Amino acid sequence: MRPTQRLARILATRSGDGIELAIATATGETLKVLATQEQIDMLVDELEDILNSPTEDAPGGPPEAA
Repeated sequence: MRPTQRLARILATRSGDGIELAIATATGETLKVLATQEQIDMLVDELEDILNSPTEDAPGGPPEAA
């Protein structure tokens, strides 16, 4: 598994019947993924849950992925 990268930006666009995400890192790498509407809905729900939850003072980096 590759080490965690710092996010620079995310771009999203419709591509056929999916949604293409371009995820750029601070080091200049770009990863493109194609997602379904349902996957984007689940991602938005998960991000809203994280943003609406109390913050934790957990040292050592980002939380583990679900």
